[in-house]
Amino acid sequence: MPPRNVSIIVITAVLSLACYFQVPRSREARSIVRAMHIISDRYVKPVETRELYRHAMNGMVEKLDRYSNYIGPDDYSALQSSLQQKFGGIGIMVDGPPRVERLRVVSPLVGTPAYRAGIQAGDVILSIDGTSTEGVTLEQAVVMMRGEKGTEVRLQVLHPGSTEPVEVAVRRDTIQTESVKGDTHREDDSWSFVLESNPHIGYVRITTFGDRTTGELSTALEQIRNRDVTGLILDLRGCPGGLLTTAVEACDLFLEQGRIVSTRERDQVRDVSDASPGTEFPLDLPMVVLIDRNSASAAEIVAACLKDQQRAAVCGQRSWGKGSVQNIIELDDGRSALKLTTATYFRPNGKNIHRAIRDYEEEDSEEWGVKPSEGLRVSMPDEQLAAVFQARRTRDVVTNRTVKPSSETPGQAAEEPVVDLQLQKAVEFLRKAVKTYPGKARKA
Repeated sequence: MPPRNVSIIVITAVLSLACYFQVPRSREARSIVRAMHIISDRYVKPVETRELYRHAMNGMVEKLDRYSNYIGPDDYSALQSSLQQKFGGIGIMVDGPPRVERLRVVSPLVGTPAYRAGIQAGDVILSIDGTSTEGVTLEQAVVMMRGEKGTEVRLQVLHPGSTEPVEVAVRRDTIQTESVKGDTHREDDSWSFVLESNPHIGYVRITTFGDRTTGELSTALEQIRNRDVTGLILDLRGCPGGLLTTAVEACDLFLEQGRIVSTRERDQVRDVSDASPGTEFPLDLPMVVLIDRNSASAAEIVAACLKDQQRAAVCGQRSWGKGSVQNIIELDDGRSALKLTTATYFRPNGKNIHRAIRDYEEEDSEEWGVKPSEGLRVSMPDEQLAAVFQARRTRDVVTNRTVKPSSETPGQAAEEPVVDLQLQKAVEFLRKAVKTYPGKARKA
């Protein structure tokens, strides 16, 4: 697009903001437009008008709070894909430099075009549509492999244990990403939502709260109900949050009644969410919610609600402490957006969990975040938590039973087990709770 046209678009956007605000403020808006003109015409080096616009938008919101920000076109597209849990692509998780020397498949996603084409965990991708991946960043490679549904991408891959690369043609499709995971994969590569080491305990992980999370969680609970379980662990560790509405829906699956969350806008009650009759997990079975310092936002809403309503015990360490709500307001005809803090939320006990201090300090005396239940605090150093997550990532690798397994496939080699102290504590609590929890007895 010619620079002149870009200038017209940007100036129109700024003037539209000026019209939105009250008349006394229009002088400031006109000054912004004039400043952009001056910089564009007279700065010592050429400056893209789009860059000036981006900096102006960032400048307006970056001092408001640490969660409000301007989202440019590329980042907004990624955010939409994350929340909608879908994108156009082939369906693989990949890793690249500097963590590994060459672009490598971490795991295919079950049922996707890549899975059906025989892509395996550990495959090294040597080229994409004839372009070598040597020197290509992970972000660049992802862009090259994503695309419109129905289009084809050709990959040259080197399978684990092989010396000769092969070319694989994969037709892109709409990839549905999962946000609810279990402990291990079953024979058909689907998730098993019970602990492998304790099959009488249900286990569900939520990695983000997106558009499809409630349906995925409901399906997982249905599988658990068909097993002879004595309790449930809901693992929200490392979950950064997501949609407020999805967090409310998730809580409602476990509650018969009671307050879930309330939000306030400029000190005025904006919305109140209460549980509706009926649950999808038996009320007579105990629950534990696992959290850590990286459990935030929607994850904290769920943990706080289930704890306050005495539906679940909370185990692990104090959560992140994000008690604010952001709205995504589209700009530039939907190509970019403003993420703006518009409200604060309050847990059922009436407290706001927001952390005022910028640095996370677990021992801080102020009331923020969600704290573990009495006797269930298990704090682990960052290095130990990282080891637990790496071990979990290895267990999550899909074998891809459509192809002959290789002895060199990542995740298949015997490794020294990593002890997950937080999960151990949750299991210990449930095994004891089964003897005292109200309701009918279950087999331990």
